Amino acid sequence: MSIREQSYYALAALMDGPLHGYAIIKRAEELSGGRVRMAAGTLYAALDRLSAEGLLRVVDEEVVNGRARRYYDLTDDGLAALHAEADRMVRAARVVNDRPVRRVQAARPA
Repeated sequence: MSIREQSYYALAALMDGPLHGYAIIKRAEELSGGRVRMAAGTLYAALDRLSAEGLLRVVDEEVVNGRARRYYDLTDDGLAALHAEADRMVRAARVVNDRPVRRVQAARPA
């Protein structure tokens, strides 16, 4: 199973404990060095999908300024999937990084 980059960072954001949606967006951006920037709609679609897959769960809900704020946390399956994806990426990187560099010379015009 391969996890999309945005979902990977959303799950990684939850490794330190439960967060609400906006905090997940900010933490994922921070963890990715600014590469992953999620709009709220994108995040909540991913959270719904990850929840349906059993990788995270809603652990708390409160009302802030008249709006429901849900807190999400990793499940054991979510943590295992996150680690499996990290291992997959390490193996994929080794395919390139552990091979000797071969210099390709440009063809010379005849």
